[in-house]
Amino acid sequence: MSKANPRDILRQVAHRPFEMPDGPWIQTQTWDDLLFAHWPIPIDVMRRAVPQSLELDTFDGSAWLGVVPFVISELRVRSLPPIPPLAAFPEINVRTYVTMGGKPGVWFFSLDAARLLAVVGARQLYHLPYFHARMSVHHQGDWIVYESQRIRQDGAFIGRYRPTGSAANPAPGTLDHWLTERYCLYAIDGRGHIYRGDIQHEPWPLAPADLEIERNTMAAQFRLPDVPPGGLPLLHFSRRQQVVIWPLARL
Repeated sequence: MSKANPRDILRQVAHRPFEMPDGPWIQTQTWDDLLFAHWPIPIDVMRRAVPQSLELDTFDGSAWLGVVPFVISELRVRSLPPIPPLAAFPEINVRTYVTMGGKPGVWFFSLDAARLLAVVGARQLYHLPYFHARMSVHHQGDWIVYESQRIRQDGAFIGRYRPTGSAANPAPGTLDHWLTERYCLYAIDGRGHIYRGDIQHEPWPLAPADLEIERNTMAAQFRLPDVPPGGLPLLHFSRRQQVVIWPLARL
């Protein structure tokens, strides 16, 4: 996929579940070799882990826990050239799904990144629970070998994943679409104020995937199981997604 102009991404809005914000966007990123790994979680278990001020978003009677490893590249702040220490680095997040005011979005339990400057900046500007981690990513044939170990804290993911088929956009109304087509995040600051951060991208091109996990303790501190009961996770792979990001707005 060639590099897209943000204007081209912003023109494609028919797939969005709600309108884009009126204010100017501030940042663009590209997400490479991204895996969505999702496990169903009982609603009462997830309810205890998510702030009560946010409404859980559920599908067919289950909440969902996602572990999402990928690599950020081409990170640019609007009107500025790329900053080399921030231009490319691995990230892995642990997430579930919430909604407010008719706008379904993502709630992050954690986001681990290999760049300390990105961790500090995101904590300050986005009130997100970023952690600094030692991370490595490399290709081994068609596998992406991914290792992350949070520095001075528990929180590790060691495994490898790969696509196993061709990519397609998921159909609206399906679980695949519900899990991935999310165009905002929610965050809460130290005073309990709730914020929404909007993003924009083209519809997700998703391929089926394989995953082999050697270690996964990413969700332990959130009173959630790292490998929930019920078998293997639901897996989706995307080679590349280009994203436009807005600043947080207090609700």
